[in-house]
Amino acid sequence: MNVLLNGESIQLPDKIVLVSDLLQHYEIHEKHVVVEVNGDILTSANHQSTRLSDKDRIEIVHFVGGG
Repeated sequence: MNVLLNGESIQLPDKIVLVSDLLQHYEIHEKHVVVEVNGDILTSANHQSTRLSDKDRIEIVHFVGGG
């Protein structure tokens, strides 16, 4: 499946079906991210139920602490 991830066109492996699969693939901790799929912001509870489709537009923003 081909998606637009943070503005970059990428080909995802077939094993990535859900948003949670995508986050696990990129080793992004789910509790510290905001995910938007096709303009809709998802709650973390929706990561395991939201299926990805070809040509989806996905934005992932993760927070980094510091001081």
